[in-house]
Amino acid sequence: MVLVLLLSITIHAEKRDIHILATNDMHAQIGVFPQLAALIDSLRTEDPSLLVFSAGDNRTGNPLNDKHEISGYPMVALMNQVGFNGSTLGNHEFDANSLSRLIGLSNFRYICANVFSTDSAAICTVPYQVFDVAGLKVGVIGVIQLGPKGIPGTHPDNLNGIWFTPAMEAISEYSWLHEQCDVTILLSHLGYPDDIEMTKIFPWFDLIIGGHTHTQLKGDEFVNGILITQNKNKFGSVTYITLTLENGKIVNKKAEYIDIKKYPKKNKLVESMVDHFSDNPNFKRVLATAETPFESREELGCLMCDAFMAETGAEIAVENPGGVRIDSHPAGDITVRDILEMDPFENNAVVLELTGDEILKMIVSYSNNMIYSFPYVGGMKCELTIDKTNPSRFKSVRLFTSDGKKFDMKRKYRVATNSYIPATSKIPDGSVQTLNIQTTDLIMQYLEKMKTIDYRGVRRLEFINN
Repeated sequence: MVLVLLLSITIHAEKRDIHILATNDMHAQIGVFPQLAALIDSLRTEDPSLLVFSAGDNRTGNPLNDKHEISGYPMVALMNQVGFNGSTLGNHEFDANSLSRLIGLSNFRYICANVFSTDSAAICTVPYQVFDVAGLKVGVIGVIQLGPKGIPGTHPDNLNGIWFTPAMEAISEYSWLHEQCDVTILLSHLGYPDDIEMTKIFPWFDLIIGGHTHTQLKGDEFVNGILITQNKNKFGSVTYITLTLENGKIVNKKAEYIDIKKYPKKNKLVESMVDHFSDNPNFKRVLATAETPFESREELGCLMCDAFMAETGAEIAVENPGGVRIDSHPAGDITVRDILEMDPFENNAVVLELTGDEILKMIVSYSNNMIYSFPYVGGMKCELTIDKTNPSRFKSVRLFTSDGKKFDMKRKYRVATNSYIPATSKIPDGSVQTLNIQTTDLIMQYLEKMKTIDYRGVRRLEFINN
């Protein structure tokens, strides 16, 4: 007992470093894993106790991962191989019905305090986990963002048997954890603005490893004394965090952001795994040629809407901006892989019979009056008046025909969109006709018929400051 006591005193008396490598919103960019593995190998040579965490959204964005026989498995296999210690859940973990199976295949725990499920849904997470780092206790609590309807940003049909509680309530249940640990971390998929709010409500956190808003922070970002970290999505960077303790107290916190894509070394075993997962020649098939580059998501969204109309015979089309998952595309070949990266959610195409008034109600309710979530459109144009008191919101919307004429708000239109829009918007009961085809198939069919396309400068949303 005396020896144990002396050892405990020694551990807390000396200056000790805890090292953490953090990622967020990797979105299935498996091609970066050889460099990530090499970096982790190097760091673990210096400190075998290195912890590696993800703040969620590990999947969705790369068909090599998302279209695998077990959707999402390549990312899990690679995260297992490089030695992740834990991940929270992001909203895109729910994009396919494979989450329960992926959790069972993972060698690390999914830490999320505000998700619950029935036995049949089997989303087996833990609300917190305590890691022993050479005698020091590191407590980690995980949480996921919830939208206005109390669910994460995914298709509601993917959440059968799953429910959530607000992050603040969930964290409060485990406030005792910081009293029992040397270090307490929030592994957050809430987004940077909410992470800032968490520092005000829960000042006992030492570190917040954040995700969801793809906010690229630089250097040491302290809010209310709490270090916050977050990176741009798709491996914009990774974060190397050092927490220094002396006499059981944290005396220094440091965050270094590493451009992992430029890391000069690769792990050969992990590289061979990536090559194996990348061996799918069908994804390389050329569908059409872009005569000019796509330079905005709206241009890409307009392409998607035009494809929906052309392939369904609809007069109007709508695409949610969150459904466009790439920011740009160079001039030249457009491949199957490009389309599956742009539209990775496996949404079914649907057609609705709506009046002009009902179309307006649908797109306004979907966007919740937020500028950033207003849908892209085809077959019409939209004029949004910005709210001067809150420029991120709009006050009103006017609809026009494609040639700028007055839109007939009483007439019924045939509207094509994806299954996510009506599931998250206000629409009349019984107005949805589900087609037996995915939206990606519509886009690919359209491109193969068009052969060449040019969407440079195409805009159908106009923003008015009035």
